[in-house]
Amino acid sequence: MEEKIDYSKMDYEEAVELVKKRNEKYLDIFLEELKSKGLTPKTIENHMLNVEFYINDYLCHYDAQDLEKGLNSLDDFFGYFFIKKCAWSTPSSIKSTAASLKKFYKCMAEHGFIDMQDYIYFAQDIKENMAFWQETCDAWNNGEFLFSDLLL
Repeated sequence: MEEKIDYSKMDYEEAVELVKKRNEKYLDIFLEELKSKGLTPKTIENHMLNVEFYINDYLCHYDAQDLEKGLNSLDDFFGYFFIKKCAWSTPSSIKSTAASLKKFYKCMAEHGFIDMQDYIYFAQDIKENMAFWQETCDAWNNGEFLFSDLLL
């Protein structure tokens, strides 16, 4: 595993730039992994776009967060951010994005960037919460759910 960096001691822009620079290496490794599996260019592109959005946009949206922080951010991402902030969110896009993230984080575990046990918990989190995230997305898209209802 790589050296941990305390991003809280940096200003936001500097921290995000460093996170994104480190992420380039991870994305390159993932791209090579996908190519080696013989996936179609379109499938590879979809996986790359999904992962890049998660690690470079979502994880850096509020604060600079690295690859490991992403292991514990699924519920906020799929249960709120992706549904409310991404106009393209559908139950199907939640499933395909989660599949991309599972492939990515498995690749990162296999290359030693995260602990394999952390990946196993990550994959279990997706399995256990997928139906809820999809139902919440469907309700939001149909105007049947307001996140402010959660505050009551």
